[in-house]
Amino acid sequence: MVKPADVSTKKLISLAPDNWVKWVTNIPDIVAREILNAEFQWISRESDVLIRATSQQYGEFLVLNELQLRPSSKMPRRMRAYTALAEEKYQLPTYPVLINILKTGDEEIPNRFASDIAGLKATQDYRVINLWEVDVNLVFDQPLPSLLPFVPILQGGENESTIREALRILRADEQLNQLETVLAFFATFVLESTLVQEIMRWDMAVLRESPWYQEIERRGEERGRRDEILSNIAMSLEVKFGSDGLELMPQITQISDLELLKAVLRSIVVANTIEALQNDLQSKFQ
Repeated sequence: MVKPADVSTKKLISLAPDNWVKWVTNIPDIVAREILNAEFQWISRESDVLIRATSQQYGEFLVLNELQLRPSSKMPRRMRAYTALAEEKYQLPTYPVLINILKTGDEEIPNRFASDIAGLKATQDYRVINLWEVDVNLVFDQPLPSLLPFVPILQGGENESTIREALRILRADEQLNQLETVLAFFATFVLESTLVQEIMRWDMAVLRESPWYQEIERRGEERGRRDEILSNIAMSLEVKFGSDGLELMPQITQISDLELLKAVLRSIVVANTIEALQNDLQSKFQ
């Protein structure tokens, strides 16, 4: 399945890389020099965004940005591995950052990996940023255009006026306006879907024409349209409803009609509850 958090992460950060690295590192004079190839040949995955940066105090180093949909107990070990692989590949010290998008509970999220075997110790510190703890005003004041699609889930970003302001900025910039549907998606977490449609001033026909869905369809044509749409349905179910949403996948995978699968994806985006989604899907399956 496509990793849920990998929704144009590199493109988002590339909108304002200097402001981004200042934010994630808290180093005032840091400058982003280059977004690097973060693919490591030893493991079958790609780090979200790896940036070569410099500062007067620390010289040249890497900023490793790892975005996760929800906190995972596996991340400390992964952050240790990704940091070591980045340092080995580019021969530079690395500042690793883990960014969690959605909150799942009140458990403490570790910011350190540690192991001890027969007296031999391994440790790796990394910074943790939880988006639900980030003040939404930071996005507009700094500014951080990379976080505009996430405004509804930031601290203080759940109100209608703030979401409308984020939408205004997105629509005013050709580089940003294609992220409108991503903003709408997260807005459905905090507002009724009818209000989201009113704010966005789009209906389902407009949604089908959005760059986000066009990209989904384009990739589907390249890689096998049905498999790609199913992958995006699974991603959206997990984002919106967690494991309960994924329990619907066995039923959805029985659908062979591509247009019906696209309709299912649109239903997931605007559904407020798993019950509402189940009722909507039941009507489609009849």
